[in-house]
Amino acid sequence: MSRFLRCASMLAALGLSTIAGAVHAHVTIETREAPAGSYYKAVFRVPHGCGGSDTRKLRIRIPDGVIGVKPQPKPGWKLDIVQGNYDKPYTLHGARVEQGVKELSWTGDLPDAYYDEFVFNAYLADDVPAGKPLYFPVVQECDKGTSRWIEIPANNGPRPPHPAPALRILPAQPH
Repeated sequence: MSRFLRCASMLAALGLSTIAGAVHAHVTIETREAPAGSYYKAVFRVPHGCGGSDTRKLRIRIPDGVIGVKPQPKPGWKLDIVQGNYDKPYTLHGARVEQGVKELSWTGDLPDAYYDEFVFNAYLADDVPAGKPLYFPVVQECDKGTSRWIEIPANNGPRPPHPAPALRILPAQPH
């Protein structure tokens, strides 16, 4: 292989790795679609800190229609749960529910050199509209600085620089 082709191949590989790194540089959600009227295991991936600084806290706001939230504790991390009223009453296992988890936060230590996952289980209400995304705004607090993954794209607009993780809702499955 000529020196030119080797250089071109290396530059192309470097360019692809840079693009791939940019795509995965924010907090993401592992499973990006689920049907309404089903349980959903939300796994949020944190690939790095804030500009080289260690992550100390991760806060996730729970959107309307996500009910019965049960977070997974993490050894070495303090878990805080904020309860509140839902936007409207929902039915879960035949019972009327009017309030539940509105925000979760984990406080601990995640060095910038590592990644981690933060998990909760929840029920996606039967009436969550299919075809539309649910956004989970996330705030990542670090030793030096904060990253706010809270931006929601406008309809058919470009992807914002700090997007909130999104879950695309599929139609409910027949029982």
